[in-house]
Amino acid sequence: MTAARAAQVRIGVSGWRYASWRGDFYPRGLPQRRELDHIGQHFPTVELNGSFYSLQRPDSYRRWRSEVPDDFSFAIKGSRYVTHMLRLRDTEQALANFFASGILALGTQLGPILWQLPEREKFDAGVLERFLDSLPRTTGDAQKLAMTHDSRLDGRAWTELESDQPIRYAIEPRSQTFDDPEALRILSHHGASLVIADTAGRWPRFDALTSEVVYVRLHGAQMLYHSAYTAAELDEWADLLCAWSDGTGAGDGRPRDVYVYFDNDARGHAPHDAAALQALVAARTGS
Repeated sequence: MTAARAAQVRIGVSGWRYASWRGDFYPRGLPQRRELDHIGQHFPTVELNGSFYSLQRPDSYRRWRSEVPDDFSFAIKGSRYVTHMLRLRDTEQALANFFASGILALGTQLGPILWQLPEREKFDAGVLERFLDSLPRTTGDAQKLAMTHDSRLDGRAWTELESDQPIRYAIEPRSQTFDDPEALRILSHHGASLVIADTAGRWPRFDALTSEVVYVRLHGAQMLYHSAYTAAELDEWADLLCAWSDGTGAGDGRPRDVYVYFDNDARGHAPHDAAALQALVAARTGS
């Protein structure tokens, strides 16, 4: 019998512009314009979170891409206008503007797109189904949608297509109502990942694997955004990541690509914990 293929495990951080990292993870005197370059030297991925707060510009996406290695991957945090204001309803124009804002300029370095839902957003099967139906499945579909952007993006839209490739999505709900077999069925049907989030008990943790990608967000085990991960906690996560990537930790035995982002950045722990977990996974996989 052929051994199961070990999929990729990519470990990184959520964002990179943090004052507390300067003179610590970032060497003293490193210019701020070189910080993403430094991230790219240490990690294979980053979660871009500025896109959550506002539409970014194509020049920014192009610059970020130029500052990292060719095999680096950007996960994109979806617009809070879609998730928190529209609450996943009537999102077609907002999605068109989002995809026209420069995301396609990342080309082959576009990773998963994360949609983080507010705690007040309860599971509604119809709402979730319609939203996932509305998302473009490929960058080619995203290009067509982006071309319908409104006048707010006139003169600052990016609708060029480098290659047609699948787009993968992850949903991070913060309401316990998503612990529902119908929610899992809908996510699985659309190939969307249910985010596995460690939030120091503040929000529910979901562990179901609903797609070919596992998306993990580590916000802190003891104190939300503030606490460092202990050696024992990192060991436990390393075991889980390796089991998901080689299929032994999945009910169907299929290997999954795993994306992990540390968000415990309030005291500067995120990059150090990410580096430590990356070393543990490498030691287990021999990579």
